[in-house]
Amino acid sequence: MGVVIVESPSKAKTISKYLGKKFNVIASFGHIRDFPAKSGSVDPSNDFKMIYEIIPKSEKHLDKIVKTVSAEKEAIYLATDPDREGEAIAWHIVEVLKEKCAIAKDVTVNRMVFNEVTKRAVTAAVDNCRPINMDLVRAQQTRRVLDYLVGFTLSPLLWRKLPGSRSAGRVQSVALRLLCEREYEVEQFKTQEYWDVGVDLQNQGGEKFEAVLKCYAGEKLEKFSIGTEELAKEYAETVKNQSYTVASVESKKTKRNPYPPFITSSLQQEASTKLGFSAKDTMMIAQKLYEGIDIGGEIVGLITYMRTDGFYISEDAVNYIRDTIKMQFGEKYLSKSVRNYTKKVKNAQEAHEAIRPTDITMLPEQLSKYLTDEQLKLYTLIWKRTLATQMESAVIDQVAVDIKSSCGKISLHATGSTLSFDGYYRVYGSEDSDKRRMLPQLREGESCELLEVHPNQHFTQPPARYSEASLVKKMEEIGIGRPSTYATIISVLQERGYTQLEQKRFIPSERGE
Repeated sequence: MGVVIVESPSKAKTISKYLGKKFNVIASFGHIRDFPAKSGSVDPSNDFKMIYEIIPKSEKHLDKIVKTVSAEKEAIYLATDPDREGEAIAWHIVEVLKEKCAIAKDVTVNRMVFNEVTKRAVTAAVDNCRPINMDLVRAQQTRRVLDYLVGFTLSPLLWRKLPGSRSAGRVQSVALRLLCEREYEVEQFKTQEYWDVGVDLQNQGGEKFEAVLKCYAGEKLEKFSIGTEELAKEYAETVKNQSYTVASVESKKTKRNPYPPFITSSLQQEASTKLGFSAKDTMMIAQKLYEGIDIGGEIVGLITYMRTDGFYISEDAVNYIRDTIKMQFGEKYLSKSVRNYTKKVKNAQEAHEAIRPTDITMLPEQLSKYLTDEQLKLYTLIWKRTLATQMESAVIDQVAVDIKSSCGKISLHATGSTLSFDGYYRVYGSEDSDKRRMLPQLREGESCELLEVHPNQHFTQPPARYSEASLVKKMEEIGIGRPSTYATIISVLQERGYTQLEQKRFIPSERGE
């Protein structure tokens, strides 16, 4: 018999079914202690002494834990999440239980860690417990202390200088500065007009294609070479009065490699771009998929832990992925060798697996009747990305054609590409294929008929305001925040009125600026 303590009741329900009646699984409902929201909770002059208090809403849950543990005679298993926050929650629970003398003398305290809520992973974790990792606990405490000290130093100053402001923070203030700096760039941007000259042509076989004017009067044209409509029309008239011949055709094959498996930041970015999900919604849906879904009367965790910055996928999982590729698409779509992804995120400190399905053979279409629309969309996104990681590269044939005028002083340029082998694109269908411009078969010396010339007006564009996806990407690039905090930071900035979303782009409010 043993007591297993986890954070959430849904996770407790799933694990309880896996472990059976020999284990009593209960939930802490998240953190149980924190610094009181007042001055003096952390004392920098006294070796950063920390004062913790029980979070009021956690008291009833803690009472149940104390009562359950007090009756336990064998073992306690701390099965909180496999990250710094989870390690800290486990440590706080043990500290409170010790203070209340709730742990009997002969009862062992074990830290069990698993990356997926599956029967295989949970039972293996019971057999491979370890002590609480105090390095992880201290890392969490350090970040929390910094959050507290920065918040309690800056927030009162903010309240005095900007009445109505809610708070400042170590991470949220930097994120807000990113938004404000980008807004300043947008406001200061000066639009510049420029033109190009497009040309519609036809080869000797009657196939049409497009080219653009690249050299005029023997001079190579740069982006801003044609700055006015008058000049563009002048060039267009000259182009019309020439005949054209293909001068050169260059062809080369390029490969498009699959993206690495999802980590927290890339999942939030892709879900925002492809599905229109906010970072907060993405994490809520992923949490449910991780903790377990009722699949035909059995609670099953469908994805691995969703707060991670590691690209690693276990050897067993890779083997299942590769077997599924062969079964679904055939041998030619399987990468020749195992693809290993080792790219590191700035300040990455976790050693968790990437986000992947716990069982790649559970196809999205098989789960459709058990999942909500949003759950199915996110699971499908993760399933496709995971499968693609071990597939062959797509191969693109790229063609560049130079076309000379009869006078020799005008040159047109046309480009095109065709998909030679779809590779990992196969798992996405048409949705992830490159947008390709097809060119007809052209050969050197072939004459081309000019059909139409059209000057095209363009304007330079200001830098784009941050979307949720691009803000998360920027925060990751400069090492701001953690996988567990990206969504929270964005939500806090909106809830406190520092920024708002307009057409899915962040615009700082007057208060935020």
